[in-house]
Amino acid sequence: MEAQEWTVQIYITEDGDDTRARAVLTTRDTSTVTGRGTARRSPGDRPIPEVGHELAASRALEDLAIRLHDVASDDIVELAGPLEA
Repeated sequence: MEAQEWTVQIYITEDGDDTRARAVLTTRDTSTVTGRGTARRSPGDRPIPEVGHELAASRALEDLAIRLHDVASDDIVELAGPLEA
């Protein structure tokens, strides 16, 4: 069996106390699925960017996993065809 490589790229942006992450999965046939996540620093917190990056990225990956599961579920339904009564 030939191994397949899928890649996930995570893009992180900051705007003041808000951090946003976008996780993009690309498959061998160039299909893509995108997940998004955010984090917000509380006003009293010390500014440690890594924490916001980690939280936003983990939330983007979680969203990506849910979306990928939905794609797989849709494919299963499509392959199964209509239900017979």
